[in-house]
Amino acid sequence: MDHGRAVTLEDVAREAGVAVSTVSRALSRPERVSARTREHVQAVARRLDYRPNLLARGLPSGRTRMLALLVTDITNPHQFGLIRGAETQAAAAGYTLVLADSRGLPELEAELAARLASSVDGYVLASSRRPDDELVELRGRRPLALYNRELAGFPSVVSDQDDSSRQIVGHLVALGHRELAYLGGPRNAWAENERWAALARHSRAAGAEIARLGPFPPTLEGGVAAADVGLAAGATALVAFNDLMAIGVLRRLEQRGVAVPGALSVVGHDDIFGADFCHPPLTTVASPVEEAGRALVGLLLDNRPDTLVLPTELRVRTSTGPVRNSRG
Repeated sequence: MDHGRAVTLEDVAREAGVAVSTVSRALSRPERVSARTREHVQAVARRLDYRPNLLARGLPSGRTRMLALLVTDITNPHQFGLIRGAETQAAAAGYTLVLADSRGLPELEAELAARLASSVDGYVLASSRRPDDELVELRGRRPLALYNRELAGFPSVVSDQDDSSRQIVGHLVALGHRELAYLGGPRNAWAENERWAALARHSRAAGAEIARLGPFPPTLEGGVAAADVGLAAGATALVAFNDLMAIGVLRRLEQRGVAVPGALSVVGHDDIFGADFCHPPLTTVASPVEEAGRALVGLLLDNRPDTLVLPTELRVRTSTGPVRNSRG
């Protein structure tokens, strides 16, 4: 059996040693076959993990012309461009895009993927936190492309974590900062570990010290908690896992009367909508996320195991400034 495609009625019939029509009746109208045959066919179907494709049933190709995009947080503005780019490319290729929110939970992402298996021709997983072996198994059933996750043999699109970290450290060191703190996100996120490794490497090369704090939830509320920990660490600059967290940091520092950038500098990642008009406007890393969405669908449909590394740009705003001795 070709494990790169979905299991069909024909596969179940062949394995069970019965006619396709018998399999169809045993699964859809079990009262029309004997109990012994029904139990045998259903056992074979479970063993092969057969999932009836309700949308494609009756279509000669077995294709639905639908793709699934699973994101970790649909409320994060960083996803907007990714969704738009993916939808635009899917529509151009004659596909419909189905969107689902895993809330950053690997087990929920697995459940959503299983639920959609009979309805879509492939998946785009954004910032998936599932174990490697689960992704390998999923790709054995449907074409799969990864965003902000790199895995050998998989189509993927990632932002340049090394260069973005180099830009952040270079900017902060040029402002006189030598004591930095990284407010980390979920430890099972690929970008989190790549980012921390790059920040630590470039900080050492620049003669600066950096501490890894957290993990914290990658949300506004997570940033509030991270701000208090960052203050206690004694750093002069805080680098947050994402912009939602960084904006939460800014809010908390304002509540505590800590001047930014006078006492502390703050940097984020993603350049989300609102990063340029929060108070103060946030220095953050931008990458072409809409281009990422288009590229992911293209790689998925071509089923090419290529990794596309997108450029990054540090957008300097007023949340970063020269080191000062006083904290407000």
